[in-house]
Amino acid sequence: MNVSLRQLRVFQAVAAQASFTRAGDQIGLTQPAVSRCVTELEQQLGLKLLDRTTREVVLTEAGRSLAARLDRVLDELDTMLLDVRGLATQRQGRVRVASSPTLSANLLPNCIARCRLEHPGLELVLLDRIQHDALASVLAGEVDFGVVIDPAQSADLHAETILTEPFCLVCPADHALARRRSVRWTALAGEPLVLLDHASGSRRLIDEALRAHGVQAPVAQEVGHPTTIFRMLDAGLGISVVPTLALPPGGLPGLVMRPLVPRMERRVVLVRRRHRALAPVAQVAWDLVRRVAGQRAGD
Repeated sequence: MNVSLRQLRVFQAVAAQASFTRAGDQIGLTQPAVSRCVTELEQQLGLKLLDRTTREVVLTEAGRSLAARLDRVLDELDTMLLDVRGLATQRQGRVRVASSPTLSANLLPNCIARCRLEHPGLELVLLDRIQHDALASVLAGEVDFGVVIDPAQSADLHAETILTEPFCLVCPADHALARRRSVRWTALAGEPLVLLDHASGSRRLIDEALRAHGVQAPVAQEVGHPTTIFRMLDAGLGISVVPTLALPPGGLPGLVMRPLVPRMERRVVLVRRRHRALAPVAQVAWDLVRRVAGQRAGD
């Protein structure tokens, strides 16, 4: 049986108005279109619903039975559709986001604060994890989406770049390179480096940049967080290459930052499972993170 919602609504109007013409006026159809809809409905049901004369339209017994139940059914359908449509504007619920450490420390706090201000009913829950684990959480469906660094392409992920930022040199203020306004990558040759370890999404990009410029330099220490890097530089253990987002807003007493040239960038990326649409409330959070990152890029 292939009964359409349009046919049922047309029949409902005819039953209420007892007239094809008045029913057509009510629902915005011509009299022939109304008549055709009712005829098609009768053919699908295999029942005569109306007795038609030149003067009046009278419901048959089957027509009266259908009309008596139809109002309630269509009312319930309208209510259900309105409820479902309301999901599109839902602004309440919990959204879980996995993020790599530098982003957890330097981008996500602003996102969470903005979320509380703009969407009080939306709780943004952060899972602070190394890049590999953040991506695994997204693929496993443990979180709604992730904020990570330039992941390798994956057929299972949809990725959207929301921010690009350059790498920079950080070194003690009394280091010879600190006297330059900018530092070429090749000037790092032979310098002891304190770098993020390979669990970081940035380390692969730093290694690629050093290799691309033919830089050979000993790695003095590999650590998991930029704060540890800065303390090691304070202790005179070397110099470092870090993303600019890792620099604290208040600066680094005793250390200086210098741009590295040519400019090499990393991408901050939103990721979610491919072919899996975000829930409306998660889409709100995704859009908010993208907007906050865009504003930071414009600063």
